[in-house]
Amino acid sequence: MPAEAATNLLIDTDVHPHLGDLSAYLPRVWGERWKRIAMGVGAAHEGNPRGVPRRDAWTPDGRLPGSDPEFMVTDHLDRYDIDYAILLPPVLPMIPDPDYANALASAYNDCLLDSWLPVSARFKGSVAVNSNDPEAAAREIRRVGSHPDMVQVLMSSVSRAPYGQRQYHAIYEAAAEFDLPVAVHPGTEGAGTAWPPTPVGYPSRYLEWHNILPITYMAQINSLICEGVFEKFPTLKFVGVEGGLAWLPHLMWRMDKNYKALRDTTPWLKRLPSEYIVEHIRFTTQPIEEPAKPAELEQILSMISAEKTVMFSSDYPHWDNDDPRLVLRRLDPAMRARIFGGTAAELYQLHTAPARTEPTWQRTKKTESKDDSTSYATVIE
Repeated sequence: MPAEAATNLLIDTDVHPHLGDLSAYLPRVWGERWKRIAMGVGAAHEGNPRGVPRRDAWTPDGRLPGSDPEFMVTDHLDRYDIDYAILLPPVLPMIPDPDYANALASAYNDCLLDSWLPVSARFKGSVAVNSNDPEAAAREIRRVGSHPDMVQVLMSSVSRAPYGQRQYHAIYEAAAEFDLPVAVHPGTEGAGTAWPPTPVGYPSRYLEWHNILPITYMAQINSLICEGVFEKFPTLKFVGVEGGLAWLPHLMWRMDKNYKALRDTTPWLKRLPSEYIVEHIRFTTQPIEEPAKPAELEQILSMISAEKTVMFSSDYPHWDNDDPRLVLRRLDPAMRARIFGGTAAELYQLHTAPARTEPTWQRTKKTESKDDSTSYATVIE
C-alpha cells in the first residue's frame, strides 16, 4: 500500500447500523419467532437510563439512529470527512437455540449486503456469526466472506469457553482462508446462556457494567495466546472493539513475566506473549480512557506500540461516541495518522480512498454450496 494513501485516510472502525425487522430474511418459522420475541434474551444488567443512541442522531423523519444508511453518510461520514466506516451490526447473544441463532446471523449478513453496502463504497461490512456453534459459524464465513465489502468476522466478546480453545478453531480457519480479521464486541455479557459479566457475578447498574468491559478482553487475549492460536494460524488478526486499552500494558507485562517462568506449560509458543499481541491483535479507541493528565495516556500508547495496535473508532450513533476532530489531538502527527487510518487500512486492505459516488451492486442468483447453505456472488457494474 502506498504510504501516502494510508496516511491520508480516516477510517472509523466501529459504526453501528440498526438493521430493523429481519423477518424478510428469515425462513417462515424463524421469521414468526423474530416478530414475537426478536433475540429472545434480555440484558444481564440495567440499561442506560438515557438510552444508548445519541439524541441528535435520529433521522429527520423520526426513525431510529443508525437505521437509514443515506442519513448515516450525511450525518456521520460527510460531517467528519470519514473515508471508510466499518459496520458492526448488533452482536448475537448466547441464544439457547443454535438453529435460531445461526439463522439470525445469516439474516444480519443478507440484510447488510442488500440494504447497506450498496448505498456507499465507504461502507464495509462485518460477517456476523454465532460463535456458540463454531462449525456453523465457519460455514457462514465461507458463504459470504468472499464478498469484497465484507472485511472482518464479528462475534460476541463473551463465550461459553475462552476463545483460544480448540472448539473455536474452525472459525479462525475459515477467517484465515479469506484473510479476514476476527473482531469481538461487548454487549451480551450474561445474556442467554453466557456467563455473568464478571467473574464474581452480575453488576447492579449500567455504570458498574460499563466500567468493567475490559475484563472479557483480558480473558480472551490470554486464552488466544496461551493456546497457541497465532502459531496455528500465523496470518490471523484479532480485533478488540470497544474494550478500551489503558489496561493493556499491565496484561502484557504480567503475561511476559509469567511466561518466562512457566514456558514449559506452553511449549508451542515461540515468542513473548507481548510480541504476539503487537503483531496479531488490534484495539479500537472508543471508549478511550481520559486521565486528568493527557501525557499519561500518551505514555500508555507508547507502551503498547499504538502505531501498530490501535485504530480510531467512534461508536456512532451511541451516546458516548467520539468525535475524530477532538480525540488524541496532542499526539505526534505520525502516530495519529497511523491510529486514524494507516493501521486500519493495512488490516482491512483499504488501499486508497473510495469514490464518493454511489456504486451499483447487482447480486447474482443464489448457488448451492456443498453444505447446502446459500452463497452469493456480487459484482460492480
